[in-house]
Amino acid sequence: MEKVKVNITNKQKKVKIPTGIRMLVRRACIAVLKEEEFQGSAEVEVTFVDDKEIQVLNKDFRGIDRSTDVLSFPLGENGVYDVNYETGAKMLGDVIISLEHAVAQAEEYGHTLQREVAFLTVHSMLHLLGHDHVNGGIEAETMREKEEAVLVQMGLSREVTFID
Repeated sequence: MEKVKVNITNKQKKVKIPTGIRMLVRRACIAVLKEEEFQGSAEVEVTFVDDKEIQVLNKDFRGIDRSTDVLSFPLGENGVYDVNYETGAKMLGDVIISLEHAVAQAEEYGHTLQREVAFLTVHSMLHLLGHDHVNGGIEAETMREKEEAVLVQMGLSREVTFID
């Protein structure tokens, strides 16, 4: 892996973005690329939205009329990606995170918002790199193992981040 550019945009006003979240998202993207032994430079777009916006996107692109926590829009397939001709970087795609959903899930699962956002970023990055869990089975197990391995590397294992 050479250079990684993570563009982060906030398009929501419902959740105040805690200090360090943007850096955490960048770290999560880089950690996934390292774990996956990604070759070359990469660009990723990450956008924070609210539940209303992610519901619209979910309906428009997946035909599911409800909000969700994260959506991934890969720009590549089978390791072949669009290239930014100015930088030579492979454009991996877009990650859309509902911060409203992330706050609710962090509370539900008993861990920090930081861990939840990191998990959603890692999860989505794996989708951008071609991993899937929709059909369950070994693919889903492999993806879950990769997610946890990256979070442990980042110091965000389940054991350390649960709230007492």
